[in-house]
Amino acid sequence: MKDETKCLHSGYTPKNSEPRVVPIVQSTTYVYDSTDDVAAVFDDPTKSLIYSRFANPTVMAVEDKIADLEGGVGAMCTTSGQAASLLSVLNICSAGDSIISTPQIYGGTINLFAFTLKKLGIEVIFIPEDATDEEIDAAFKPNTKAVFGETIANPALAVFDIERFANIAHKHGVPLIVDNTFATPILCKPFEFGADIVIHSTSKYMDGHAVQVGGVIVDSGSFDWTNGNFPELTEPDESYHGLVYTEDYGKAAYILKARMQLMRDFGCYPAAHSAFLLNLGLETLAVRMKQYCENAQTVAEFLAGSDKIESITYPGLPGDANYELAQKYLKGASGVISFVIKGGRDNAVRFMDSLKLASNEVHVADIRTCVLNPASETHRQLTDEQLVAAGIEPGMVRLSVGLENIDDILEDLKQGLDKVEI
Repeated sequence: MKDETKCLHSGYTPKNSEPRVVPIVQSTTYVYDSTDDVAAVFDDPTKSLIYSRFANPTVMAVEDKIADLEGGVGAMCTTSGQAASLLSVLNICSAGDSIISTPQIYGGTINLFAFTLKKLGIEVIFIPEDATDEEIDAAFKPNTKAVFGETIANPALAVFDIERFANIAHKHGVPLIVDNTFATPILCKPFEFGADIVIHSTSKYMDGHAVQVGGVIVDSGSFDWTNGNFPELTEPDESYHGLVYTEDYGKAAYILKARMQLMRDFGCYPAAHSAFLLNLGLETLAVRMKQYCENAQTVAEFLAGSDKIESITYPGLPGDANYELAQKYLKGASGVISFVIKGGRDNAVRFMDSLKLASNEVHVADIRTCVLNPASETHRQLTDEQLVAAGIEPGMVRLSVGLENIDDILEDLKQGLDKVEI
């Protein structure tokens, strides 16, 4: 099936007389005929449903749909994108290990990596995306377990050179983890370029309607976990009576370990109703992504011609620093635009506060147009040096172009820019 069809049909196929729409299974527990049956599932939760902290039929249908869209062997939903980022690393890292990440990633992920993981004894080595292969190679340590990047960085909009970083990661025997939130599998499938694990904040384009917070981890099934670097997957797990993930689950070893071990212990699994709402968004994802890209392209061209704009970043614009990478990896540059208004933070705030259609809110990738000033809002916890490393200027506005009529969006932006004095 093509993506448009997968969005509607993957993950759930009703049998005779069953509901056409994915049903909400609003239950924490599942009944068994005998104690032995329950015991068998506790030994191996993949045998059947046991408790909705591990798995739930509604959520599982969404997981299967996302895995199919990305081309992976399995997926696990989480309660947020942050939880997905965290578990994707903890699944293969312990205290004393390290990972390599580009700094051109979401500010919340920088916090997670630079501060919280550090407290857990995991070092994150930040290497700029424009570093040479030799510089990246030199950053690896004997304890490095993964490389992390973001397909389209939030809010810098740098396009990640997936293939190059995948080749470097694989040369060192570690997987590449890619946050594919802004691109979604409709615009980019990182596995096709060598990535091994993909994560998403499903709160963004996948949901699209700002009604649920969630995340997901998708396993490509292609990485060789038996190369000697990942004993967590190749040695017995005593909490499951000596089960060995690579031997018992083959290509799905990574994602099943995440579910059986980390989800068991951290319990950050979404509710059935949240997954139901997410599925409604997924059903229109392919259609919406095309319109986001079309609207954003028009807005970017308009902003590029304004004398109130100091600079604009949108990978769909010829001449943009990321245009060539966007042509290689993306089927559209998504719906988010970053631009810097002349006059710095004060003018950025004046512009945003003057908008009538667009909402000033801490969200992005919605069906409705919204804006924020990262330096004052989402990234205010970063130092000036970290802001620069993340590609953020004080006067930067992150504009998430929605699905309103393009003429209405442009009119709102025009009247907002009229309030800016330069």
